[in-house]
Amino acid sequence: MLSAGILLFRHHQGALEIFLVHPGGPFWARKDLGAWSVPKGLVDPGEDQLAAARREVREETGLDVDGQFHDLDEFRLPSGKRLHIWAIEKDCDPESLTSNLFEMIWPPKSGQVRRFPEVDRGAWHNRTEAMRKIHKGQRVILEKFFAEFGVR
Repeated sequence: MLSAGILLFRHHQGALEIFLVHPGGPFWARKDLGAWSVPKGLVDPGEDQLAAARREVREETGLDVDGQFHDLDEFRLPSGKRLHIWAIEKDCDPESLTSNLFEMIWPPKSGQVRRFPEVDRGAWHNRTEAMRKIHKGQRVILEKFFAEFGVR
């Protein structure tokens, strides 16, 4: 199974920052450290990987991302999943984030189907904060990004 995503970054007040998203839904509601992610999602069969990454960013954030992408590579996560990531310099306002919805039975065994946003918020983070916030399986992505962009 292959997923694809885009790591947005910006230079803000002399610092390099990256944009991460927090998953929506009741499971993640009270989790913060180690819960955030690069906007990403599954690649459909036959779909171009970068096109899938751009689609996922649009679905999870409402942003249309275009420009010069830097291919960070494909990563094998500890779960065994494969994740292809590109980086692009692009600013955005986290307050304007809009996300698609998913349905699940909640509370468990209640039979009630409820809708939740796939992503409930996004935020800009410096290197130190991003490494604390991102899911541990995705830290390798940030390590490679910061190594390639000369920030240690």
